[in-house]
Amino acid sequence: MAAPAGVGAVTIRELGPGDDLGAVFDLAQRAFGPTSRAGREAWQADAESVIRDRRYLAAFDGSRMVAAARYHDMIQWWQGRGLPMAGAAGVTVAPEDRSRGVGRALTRALLGMIAERGYPVSVLYPATMAIYRSLGWEIAGTRDTVVIPARSLRSLVAPDPWLGGPVDAIGPDATGPDTAGPDAGPGLRRCGPQDAAEVLAVTSGVHQALRDSGPNTRDEATVRGWLGDENRYAYLAPDGFLAYRWQHGTDEILVERALAGSAATTRALWAIVASHSSMAEAVRCHLGPADPVRWLIREPDLAMARPLPWMLRVVDAAAAVAGRGFPPASAVAARLRLADAVCPGNDGLWTLEVGEGHGVLTREPDSAAAAGAAPLALGARGFAALFAGTPVATLRRAGLAAGGDPGRDAVLDGAFAASPFLLDHF
Repeated sequence: MAAPAGVGAVTIRELGPGDDLGAVFDLAQRAFGPTSRAGREAWQADAESVIRDRRYLAAFDGSRMVAAARYHDMIQWWQGRGLPMAGAAGVTVAPEDRSRGVGRALTRALLGMIAERGYPVSVLYPATMAIYRSLGWEIAGTRDTVVIPARSLRSLVAPDPWLGGPVDAIGPDATGPDTAGPDAGPGLRRCGPQDAAEVLAVTSGVHQALRDSGPNTRDEATVRGWLGDENRYAYLAPDGFLAYRWQHGTDEILVERALAGSAATTRALWAIVASHSSMAEAVRCHLGPADPVRWLIREPDLAMARPLPWMLRVVDAAAAVAGRGFPPASAVAARLRLADAVCPGNDGLWTLEVGEGHGVLTREPDSAAAAGAAPLALGARGFAALFAGTPVATLRRAGLAAGGDPGRDAVLDGAFAASPFLLDHF
Protein backbone atom coordinates (compact mmCIF):
# COMPACT_ATOMS: atom_id res chain seq x y z
CA MET A 1 0.00 0.00 0.00
CA ALA A 2 1.19 3.53 -0.73
CA ALA A 3 -0.36 6.53 0.99
CA PRO A 4 0.32 10.13 -0.10
CA ALA A 5 0.92 12.51 2.78
CA GLY A 6 0.33 16.02 1.53
CA VAL A 7 2.92 17.35 4.00
CA GLY A 8 5.56 19.05 1.90
CA ALA A 9 7.61 16.47 0.05
CA VAL A 10 6.82 13.69 2.53
CA THR A 11 5.24 10.47 1.27
CA ILE A 12 3.92 7.54 3.29
CA ARG A 13 4.06 3.88 2.32
CA GLU A 14 4.21 0.39 3.76
CA LEU A 15 7.56 -0.92 4.81
CA GLY A 16 8.76 -4.02 3.01
CA PRO A 17 11.48 -6.66 3.50
CA GLY A 18 13.95 -4.57 1.50
CA ASP A 19 13.68 -1.48 3.70
CA ASP A 20 16.42 -0.50 6.13
CA LEU A 21 15.44 -1.65 9.62
CA GLY A 22 18.42 0.26 10.98
CA ALA A 23 16.69 3.52 10.07
CA VAL A 24 13.50 2.39 11.83
CA PHE A 25 15.48 1.38 14.91
CA ASP A 26 17.28 4.72 14.91
CA LEU A 27 13.91 6.51 14.97
CA ALA A 28 12.72 4.30 17.81
CA GLN A 29 15.88 4.92 19.86
CA ARG A 30 15.66 8.67 19.42
CA ALA A 31 11.97 8.67 20.33
CA PHE A 32 11.87 6.18 23.21
CA GLY A 33 15.44 5.96 24.47
CA PRO A 34 18.33 3.46 24.24
CA THR A 35 17.88 -0.30 24.08
CA SER A 36 20.15 -3.13 25.18
CA ARG A 37 21.63 -5.61 22.71
CA ALA A 38 19.08 -8.23 23.75
CA GLY A 39 16.33 -5.63 23.49
CA ARG A 40 17.41 -4.76 19.97
CA GLU A 41 17.36 -8.40 18.90
CA ALA A 42 13.83 -8.79 20.27
CA TRP A 43 12.76 -5.52 18.61
CA GLN A 44 14.16 -6.62 15.25
CA ALA A 45 12.42 -9.99 15.35
CA ASP A 46 9.14 -8.27 16.19
CA ALA A 47 9.61 -5.60 13.49
CA GLU A 48 10.35 -8.23 10.86
CA SER A 49 7.14 -10.04 11.81
CA VAL A 50 5.10 -6.83 11.58
CA ILE A 51 6.58 -6.04 8.16
CA ARG A 52 5.80 -9.54 6.91
CA ASP A 53 2.20 -9.02 8.02
CA ARG A 54 2.10 -5.62 6.24
CA ARG A 55 1.33 -3.65 9.41
CA TYR A 56 4.19 -1.12 9.32
CA LEU A 57 4.08 2.34 7.72
CA ALA A 58 6.84 4.89 7.30
CA ALA A 59 7.08 8.47 6.07
CA PHE A 60 9.91 9.51 3.77
CA ASP A 61 11.32 12.87 2.77
CA GLY A 62 12.92 11.77 -0.46
CA SER A 63 14.88 8.66 0.53
CA ARG A 64 15.25 9.69 4.18
CA MET A 65 12.92 7.99 6.67
CA VAL A 66 11.42 10.66 8.94
CA ALA A 67 8.67 8.78 10.80
CA ALA A 68 7.24 5.29 11.34
CA ALA A 69 4.19 3.66 12.91
CA ARG A 70 2.63 0.22 13.10
CA TYR A 71 -0.30 -1.65 14.58
CA HIS A 72 -0.72 -4.94 16.44
CA ASP A 73 -3.39 -7.47 15.53
CA MET A 74 -5.40 -8.11 18.71
CA ILE A 75 -8.71 -9.15 20.21
CA GLN A 76 -10.19 -6.77 22.78
CA TRP A 77 -12.85 -7.92 25.25
CA TRP A 78 -15.98 -5.84 25.84
CA GLN A 79 -18.48 -7.17 28.38
CA GLY A 80 -17.00 -10.61 27.78
CA ARG A 81 -17.18 -10.58 23.96
CA GLY A 82 -14.05 -10.54 21.81
CA LEU A 83 -13.78 -7.81 19.18
CA PRO A 84 -10.97 -7.48 16.60
CA MET A 85 -8.78 -4.55 17.64
CA ALA A 86 -5.79 -2.81 16.08
CA GLY A 87 -3.30 -1.62 18.68
CA ALA A 88 -1.59 1.43 17.17
CA ALA A 89 1.99 1.65 18.40
CA GLY A 90 5.51 2.86 17.77
CA VAL A 91 4.49 6.23 16.31
CA THR A 92 7.89 7.92 16.01
CA VAL A 93 8.97 11.12 14.28
CA ALA A 94 12.57 12.24 13.91
CA PRO A 95 13.24 15.18 16.27
CA GLU A 96 14.32 17.43 13.38
CA ASP A 97 11.07 16.72 11.53
CA ARG A 98 8.60 17.40 14.33
CA SER A 99 6.03 20.22 14.08
CA ARG A 100 5.70 19.64 10.32
CA GLY A 101 2.44 17.69 10.58
CA VAL A 102 4.24 14.44 9.71
CA GLY A 103 3.06 12.59 12.84
CA ARG A 104 -0.59 13.47 12.24
CA ALA A 105 -0.39 12.53 8.56
CA LEU A 106 1.27 9.22 9.39
CA THR A 107 -1.26 8.40 12.13
CA ARG A 108 -4.14 9.24 9.79
CA ALA A 109 -2.65 6.93 7.17
CA LEU A 110 -2.30 4.19 9.78
CA LEU A 111 -5.95 4.68 10.77
CA GLY A 112 -6.89 4.38 7.10
CA MET A 113 -4.99 1.09 6.87
CA ILE A 114 -6.73 -0.17 10.03
CA ALA A 115 -10.14 0.78 8.59
CA GLU A 116 -9.43 -0.83 5.22
CA ARG A 117 -8.55 -4.08 6.97
CA GLY A 118 -11.86 -4.26 8.81
CA TYR A 119 -10.98 -3.53 12.44
CA PRO A 120 -14.00 -2.18 14.34
CA VAL A 121 -11.87 -0.48 17.03
CA SER A 122 -8.34 0.73 17.66
CA VAL A 123 -6.46 1.40 20.90
CA LEU A 124 -3.24 3.26 21.65
CA TYR A 125 -1.17 4.56 24.55
CA PRO A 126 -0.64 8.29 23.97
CA ALA A 127 2.66 10.07 24.56
CA THR A 128 0.66 13.18 23.73
CA MET A 129 -3.08 13.41 23.18
CA ALA A 130 -3.70 16.36 20.85
CA ILE A 131 -2.92 14.52 17.59
CA TYR A 132 -4.89 11.43 18.56
CA ARG A 133 -7.91 13.40 19.73
CA SER A 134 -7.91 15.31 16.46
CA LEU A 135 -8.29 11.92 14.70
CA GLY A 136 -11.05 10.57 16.96
CA TRP A 137 -9.30 8.65 19.75
CA GLU A 138 -10.39 9.41 23.31
CA ILE A 139 -9.45 8.29 26.82
CA ALA A 140 -11.23 5.03 27.60
CA GLY A 141 -9.44 3.45 30.55
CA THR A 142 -6.14 2.85 32.32
CA ARG A 143 -3.52 0.19 32.77
CA ASP A 144 -3.29 0.04 36.53
CA THR A 145 -0.28 -1.13 38.51
CA VAL A 146 -0.55 -1.94 42.20
CA VAL A 147 2.31 -2.57 44.61
CA ILE A 148 1.89 -5.00 47.51
CA PRO A 149 4.49 -5.82 50.16
CA ALA A 150 5.40 -9.44 49.53
CA ARG A 151 4.78 -10.31 53.19
CA SER A 152 1.11 -9.31 52.76
CA LEU A 153 0.57 -12.22 50.39
CA ARG A 154 1.92 -14.87 52.73
CA SER A 155 -1.39 -15.33 54.52
CA LEU A 156 -4.54 -14.35 52.66
CA VAL A 157 -7.89 -13.62 54.26
CA ALA A 158 -9.91 -16.84 54.54
CA PRO A 159 -13.31 -17.27 52.86
CA ASP A 160 -16.30 -16.49 55.06
CA PRO A 161 -16.91 -19.59 57.22
CA TRP A 162 -20.68 -19.51 56.68
CA LEU A 163 -20.05 -20.18 52.98
CA GLY A 164 -18.54 -23.53 53.91
CA GLY A 165 -14.96 -22.57 53.00
CA PRO A 166 -11.83 -23.16 55.09
CA VAL A 167 -11.54 -21.08 58.25
CA ASP A 168 -7.74 -20.81 58.23
CA ALA A 169 -5.88 -18.41 55.99
CA ILE A 170 -4.46 -19.84 52.79
CA GLY A 171 -0.88 -19.13 51.85
CA PRO A 172 2.64 -20.55 52.09
CA ASP A 173 2.66 -19.99 55.87
CA ALA A 174 -0.72 -21.60 56.50
CA THR A 175 -1.03 -25.07 57.98
CA GLY A 176 -3.65 -27.75 57.91
CA PRO A 177 -5.54 -29.67 55.23
CA ASP A 178 -6.70 -26.54 53.41
CA THR A 179 -3.21 -25.20 52.74
CA ALA A 180 -2.64 -24.18 49.11
CA GLY A 181 1.10 -24.10 48.66
CA PRO A 182 2.94 -23.34 45.44
CA ASP A 183 2.35 -26.82 44.02
CA ALA A 184 -1.33 -26.94 44.98
CA GLY A 185 -4.40 -25.88 43.06
CA PRO A 186 -6.88 -27.39 40.63
CA GLY A 187 -4.66 -28.73 37.84
CA LEU A 188 -2.11 -25.93 38.20
CA ARG A 189 1.13 -26.59 36.28
CA ARG A 190 4.14 -24.81 34.82
CA CYS A 191 3.65 -23.90 31.17
CA GLY A 192 5.76 -22.73 28.24
CA PRO A 193 5.73 -21.87 24.51
CA GLN A 194 4.20 -25.22 23.58
CA ASP A 195 1.11 -24.27 25.60
CA ALA A 196 0.37 -21.02 23.72
CA ALA A 197 -2.93 -22.22 22.25
CA GLU A 198 -4.14 -23.47 25.63
CA VAL A 199 -3.06 -20.25 27.36
CA LEU A 200 -5.07 -18.26 24.82
CA ALA A 201 -8.11 -20.50 25.29
CA VAL A 202 -7.95 -20.22 29.09
CA THR A 203 -7.37 -16.45 29.23
CA SER A 204 -10.11 -15.83 26.67
CA GLY A 205 -12.46 -18.03 28.67
CA VAL A 206 -11.71 -16.11 31.87
CA HIS A 207 -12.31 -12.72 30.21
CA GLN A 208 -15.57 -14.04 28.77
CA ALA A 209 -16.77 -15.53 32.05
CA LEU A 210 -15.91 -12.40 34.04
CA ARG A 211 -17.52 -10.14 31.41
CA ASP A 212 -14.32 -8.10 31.29
CA SER A 213 -14.08 -4.86 29.30
CA GLY A 214 -10.86 -3.60 27.79
CA PRO A 215 -8.20 -6.33 28.14
CA ASN A 216 -6.77 -7.82 25.00
CA THR A 217 -5.42 -11.13 23.79
CA ARG A 218 -2.98 -11.67 20.95
CA ASP A 219 -2.37 -14.27 18.25
CA GLU A 220 -0.90 -17.66 19.05
CA ALA A 221 2.52 -16.97 17.50
CA THR A 222 2.96 -13.81 19.59
CA VAL A 223 1.91 -15.61 22.77
CA ARG A 224 4.30 -18.45 21.96
CA GLY A 225 7.19 -16.00 21.66
CA TRP A 226 6.14 -14.20 24.85
CA LEU A 227 6.08 -17.48 26.79
CA GLY A 228 9.50 -18.33 25.36
CA ASP A 229 11.22 -15.50 27.27
CA GLU A 230 13.54 -17.31 29.69
CA ASN A 231 13.04 -14.56 32.27
CA ARG A 232 9.27 -15.02 32.39
CA TYR A 233 7.69 -17.74 34.55
CA ALA A 234 4.18 -18.94 33.74
CA TYR A 235 1.63 -21.29 35.28
CA LEU A 236 -1.62 -22.58 33.82
CA ALA A 237 -4.79 -24.00 35.36
CA PRO A 238 -8.03 -25.02 33.64
CA ASP A 239 -9.49 -21.64 34.62
CA GLY A 240 -6.47 -19.47 35.30
CA PHE A 241 -3.09 -18.19 34.16
CA LEU A 242 -0.15 -16.56 35.95
CA ALA A 243 2.92 -14.91 34.41
CA TYR A 244 5.60 -13.04 36.32
CA ARG A 245 9.26 -12.04 36.29
CA TRP A 246 11.91 -10.79 38.71
CA GLN A 247 12.83 -7.09 38.77
CA HIS A 248 15.77 -5.22 40.31
CA GLY A 249 17.62 -8.47 40.94
CA THR A 250 15.44 -10.30 43.46
CA ASP A 251 14.00 -7.22 45.18
CA GLU A 252 10.68 -7.26 43.35
CA ILE A 253 8.33 -9.59 41.49
CA LEU A 254 6.40 -8.16 38.53
CA VAL A 255 3.10 -10.00 38.01
CA GLU A 256 2.13 -9.43 34.39
CA ARG A 257 -0.97 -11.65 34.43
CA ALA A 258 -2.93 -13.21 37.29
CA LEU A 259 -6.25 -14.30 35.81
CA ALA A 260 -8.55 -16.77 37.50
CA GLY A 261 -12.16 -17.76 37.17
CA SER A 262 -12.62 -19.35 40.61
CA ALA A 263 -11.70 -18.77 44.25
CA ALA A 264 -9.53 -21.90 44.41
CA THR A 265 -7.48 -20.93 41.36
CA THR A 266 -7.17 -17.33 42.55
CA ARG A 267 -5.62 -18.53 45.81
CA ALA A 268 -3.40 -21.06 44.08
CA LEU A 269 -1.95 -18.44 41.72
CA TRP A 270 -1.27 -15.93 44.49
CA ALA A 271 0.30 -18.71 46.58
CA ILE A 272 2.87 -19.16 43.80
CA VAL A 273 3.66 -15.44 43.95
CA ALA A 274 3.73 -15.44 47.76
CA SER A 275 6.24 -18.30 47.81
CA HIS A 276 8.90 -15.76 46.75
CA SER A 277 8.31 -13.50 49.75
CA SER A 278 11.45 -14.73 51.51
CA MET A 279 13.43 -13.01 48.72
CA ALA A 280 11.25 -10.30 47.17
CA GLU A 281 10.32 -7.25 49.20
CA ALA A 282 7.48 -6.13 46.94
CA VAL A 283 5.13 -7.49 44.32
CA ARG A 284 4.20 -5.13 41.49
CA CYS A 285 1.08 -6.27 39.59
CA HIS A 286 -0.87 -5.29 36.49
CA LEU A 287 -4.47 -5.86 37.59
CA GLY A 288 -8.01 -5.02 36.61
CA PRO A 289 -10.09 -2.78 38.91
CA ALA A 290 -12.10 -5.70 40.32
CA ASP A 291 -9.23 -8.12 40.87
CA PRO A 292 -9.99 -10.06 44.08
CA VAL A 293 -6.50 -9.71 45.55
CA ARG A 294 -7.71 -6.37 46.95
CA TRP A 295 -10.18 -8.33 49.10
CA LEU A 296 -7.70 -11.05 50.05
CA ILE A 297 -4.84 -9.17 51.68
CA ARG A 298 -5.12 -8.57 55.42
CA GLU A 299 -3.78 -5.03 55.77
CA PRO A 300 -4.41 -1.74 53.90
CA ASP A 301 -0.95 -1.70 52.37
CA LEU A 302 -1.80 -2.07 48.68
CA ALA A 303 -0.59 1.04 46.86
CA MET A 304 -1.56 2.28 43.42
CA ALA A 305 1.31 3.23 41.15
CA ARG A 306 0.77 5.87 38.46
CA PRO A 307 -2.02 4.65 36.12
CA LEU A 308 -1.24 4.63 32.41
CA PRO A 309 -4.17 5.99 30.34
CA TRP A 310 -5.09 4.49 26.99
CA MET A 311 -7.29 5.80 24.20
CA LEU A 312 -9.98 4.11 22.08
CA ARG A 313 -11.09 4.86 18.52
CA VAL A 314 -14.28 3.36 17.08
CA VAL A 315 -13.31 2.70 13.46
CA ASP A 316 -16.50 0.99 12.27
CA ALA A 317 -19.42 2.01 14.50
CA ALA A 318 -21.92 -0.59 13.29
CA ALA A 319 -19.42 -3.48 13.51
CA ALA A 320 -18.19 -2.31 16.92
CA VAL A 321 -21.69 -2.24 18.40
CA ALA A 322 -22.55 -5.60 16.83
CA GLY A 323 -19.39 -7.20 18.23
CA ARG A 324 -19.50 -5.66 21.71
CA GLY A 325 -21.15 -7.38 24.64
CA PHE A 326 -23.80 -5.54 26.66
CA PRO A 327 -25.30 -6.22 30.11
CA PRO A 328 -27.94 -8.95 29.61
CA ALA A 329 -30.71 -6.98 31.33
CA SER A 330 -30.20 -3.78 29.31
CA ALA A 331 -32.93 -2.81 26.85
CA VAL A 332 -32.34 0.36 24.84
CA ALA A 333 -33.80 2.03 21.76
CA ALA A 334 -32.16 5.38 21.02
CA ARG A 335 -31.25 7.61 18.11
CA LEU A 336 -27.68 8.81 17.63
CA ARG A 337 -26.24 11.36 15.24
CA LEU A 338 -22.55 10.66 14.74
CA ALA A 339 -20.13 13.13 13.18
CA ASP A 340 -16.92 11.56 11.89
CA ALA A 341 -14.98 13.23 9.10
CA VAL A 342 -11.98 10.88 9.36
CA CYS A 343 -14.01 7.62 9.17
CA PRO A 344 -16.95 8.83 7.07
CA GLY A 345 -18.69 5.46 7.21
CA ASN A 346 -19.62 6.31 10.80
CA ASP A 347 -21.05 9.71 9.91
CA GLY A 348 -24.82 10.09 9.94
CA LEU A 349 -28.06 9.28 11.73
CA TRP A 350 -28.38 5.90 13.48
CA THR A 351 -30.82 3.88 15.55
CA LEU A 352 -29.25 1.98 18.43
CA GLU A 353 -31.03 -1.09 19.78
CA VAL A 354 -29.71 -3.13 22.69
CA GLY A 355 -31.28 -6.25 24.17
CA GLU A 356 -30.35 -9.65 25.59
CA GLY A 357 -26.66 -8.78 25.69
CA HIS A 358 -26.38 -7.71 22.04
CA GLY A 359 -26.51 -4.41 20.17
CA VAL A 360 -27.40 -3.28 16.65
CA LEU A 361 -26.69 0.09 15.06
CA THR A 362 -28.89 0.72 12.00
CA ARG A 363 -28.41 3.67 9.67
CA GLU A 364 -31.38 5.95 9.10
CA PRO A 365 -31.80 8.11 6.00
CA ASP A 366 -31.15 11.80 6.64
CA SER A 367 -34.69 12.45 5.48
CA ALA A 368 -35.87 10.78 8.71
CA ALA A 369 -34.09 13.35 10.89
CA ALA A 370 -37.23 15.41 11.57
CA ALA A 371 -39.28 12.38 12.61
CA GLY A 372 -39.11 10.59 15.95
CA ALA A 373 -37.12 11.44 19.06
CA ALA A 374 -34.31 13.97 18.90
CA PRO A 375 -30.98 12.13 18.45
CA LEU A 376 -28.06 12.32 20.86
CA ALA A 377 -25.25 14.03 18.92
CA LEU A 378 -21.70 12.68 19.33
CA GLY A 379 -18.43 13.17 17.51
CA ALA A 380 -15.88 10.39 17.08
CA ARG A 381 -14.34 11.14 20.49
CA GLY A 382 -17.69 11.23 22.25
CA PHE A 383 -18.82 7.95 20.72
CA ALA A 384 -15.53 6.26 21.67
CA ALA A 385 -15.95 7.43 25.26
CA LEU A 386 -19.60 6.31 25.35
CA PHE A 387 -18.61 2.92 23.91
CA ALA A 388 -16.10 2.57 26.77
CA GLY A 389 -18.72 3.27 29.43
CA THR A 390 -18.28 7.00 30.11
CA PRO A 391 -21.58 8.38 31.51
CA VAL A 392 -23.48 10.58 29.07
CA ALA A 393 -23.70 13.35 31.69
CA THR A 394 -19.88 13.41 31.75
CA LEU A 395 -19.78 13.64 27.96
CA ARG A 396 -22.26 16.52 28.01
CA ARG A 397 -20.17 18.43 30.55
CA ALA A 398 -17.00 17.76 28.53
CA GLY A 399 -18.61 19.12 25.37
CA LEU A 400 -18.58 15.69 23.71
CA ALA A 401 -22.36 15.11 23.58
CA ALA A 402 -25.44 17.24 23.03
CA GLY A 403 -29.15 16.89 22.25
CA GLY A 404 -31.23 13.80 22.82
CA ASP A 405 -33.25 13.41 26.00
CA PRO A 406 -31.14 13.99 29.13
CA GLY A 407 -33.81 12.19 31.12
CA ARG A 408 -32.88 8.97 29.32
CA ASP A 409 -29.10 9.31 29.66
CA ALA A 410 -29.10 6.73 32.44
CA VAL A 411 -30.55 4.13 30.05
CA LEU A 412 -27.58 4.55 27.72
CA ASP A 413 -25.24 4.54 30.72
CA GLY A 414 -26.63 1.16 31.77
CA ALA A 415 -26.25 -0.31 28.29
CA PHE A 416 -22.62 0.75 27.84
CA ALA A 417 -21.67 0.19 31.50
CA ALA A 418 -18.02 -0.88 31.78
CA SER A 419 -14.89 -0.44 33.88
CA PRO A 420 -12.34 -0.71 31.06
CA PHE A 421 -8.77 -1.77 31.77
CA LEU A 422 -5.74 -3.10 29.93
CA LEU A 423 -3.05 -5.47 31.19
CA ASP A 424 -0.89 -5.34 28.07
CA HIS A 425 1.37 -2.47 27.02
CA PHE A 426 2.31 -1.87 23.39
